[in-house]
Amino acid sequence: MKSLAASLIALFLLDLVSAGAQTAKPLISPTSEPHRSRAAQPTSGPAAVDGNYIIGADDVLQITVWKEASMSGSLPVRPDGMISMVLIGDLPAAGKTPMQLASDVEGRLKKYVQDPNVTVVVSAVNSHRVFVVGEVQHVGPITLSAGMTALQAIAAAGGLTPYANQKHIYILRRVKGQQQKVLFNYKGAIRGDSMGPDLETGDTIVVP
Repeated sequence: MKSLAASLIALFLLDLVSAGAQTAKPLISPTSEPHRSRAAQPTSGPAAVDGNYIIGADDVLQITVWKEASMSGSLPVRPDGMISMVLIGDLPAAGKTPMQLASDVEGRLKKYVQDPNVTVVVSAVNSHRVFVVGEVQHVGPITLSAGMTALQAIAAAGGLTPYANQKHIYILRRVKGQQQKVLFNYKGAIRGDSMGPDLETGDTIVVP
């Protein structure tokens, strides 16, 4: 009898533990875990450009036509400044702001879509860039903003390394097919004496 009673008690306790496991709430809800995982993953969002950004060759655009998935997608701007879209064919993109291009696309689509609603986002800036090479922390291209100076570009590249020759920094610039060398007074710019010339698309800042 004692062994039977002990067995019954054990079964009763096992049922209680099993029931508690089924009703206990998890510490993290099933919906919150996937959300946290998505937030932790890097995203390839739109490039950081303002509404006055002028689209250029080699930029990448995300064009969305509302409720028309087949007409939406990522489009590169060709070297000739054109893009190609379904139904409307080639369309000039370079030299326009995203809003201007969206308006042009809507105008072309009216023949095929009733009241088209188009959004244009610059997802990759490849046209308006300068390059910083040599003794800087991060060598490579930098997106050129309006009025950017060589000092600002060097700062965007992480600054100079301890081995940089501050007296002989220069800018390489192509003018009418000819390459020009423009000296940059880094110490003067640091003091605020002279910020140097504004940078232009395609400039290369060389830090020896």
